[in-house]
Amino acid sequence: MTIQEAQQSGEPIESQSLYIFLDEGGNLDFSASSGTKYFTLTTITICRPFSLDADLLALKYDLLEEGLDIESFHASEDKQAVRNRVFSLVAKSLEQFRIDSMIVEKQKAPPRLREQEKFYPAMLGRLLKYVFTEAQGASYKQVIVKTDRLPLNKKRNAIEKAIKTTLSDMLPRDSSYRVLHHESRSSISLQVADYCNWAIYRKWESGDLRSYEIIKAGIKSEVDTFETE
Repeated sequence: MTIQEAQQSGEPIESQSLYIFLDEGGNLDFSASSGTKYFTLTTITICRPFSLDADLLALKYDLLEEGLDIESFHASEDKQAVRNRVFSLVAKSLEQFRIDSMIVEKQKAPPRLREQEKFYPAMLGRLLKYVFTEAQGASYKQVIVKTDRLPLNKKRNAIEKAIKTTLSDMLPRDSSYRVLHHESRSSISLQVADYCNWAIYRKWESGDLRSYEIIKAGIKSEVDTFETE
């Protein structure tokens, strides 16, 4: 069931769970020598059932039978021929979910936010607060947020604590939400978020619009964070 269908159906919306899958692009290095210009956070927001998951799982097995060794989809690593087929399926399913993205031109970030333990939770909190509001998250029984497993092993606990604190401050006190960090290969929907984020990141970081144009119709928001402040 799509978000729109859940809101318009005769079934009680409180019986539904809202899922938000999140991916990021760029790095958290603010140096001019090795840091990316932009950092992006992109979510896809959807209700079950996830019919696109079934389509992409079928594609994975098609590719295996064609001789490719595909464990999971990852836009930056997949061959262009694979990307073409994944994006083709995503494009046909854009009405099933919403895409929201936060764009950060890192050099515009205030110095007080540039520490990883502060920057990541603050940006994530802003995006999730917006998505939670726009997707009427408070109307659902629970909101489940899934991100790829945090790569910053030494600072993971501090970042996870900061995320929970940030969301507790930003989201309604009576809302029910969980934030889970799972390997992206464990979730087709996380892989879809990866593809959507990759397309948006490529647009901003290198001006490559090829993949962006394919998903553009499904993007509900694309906010250049510090440009709007």
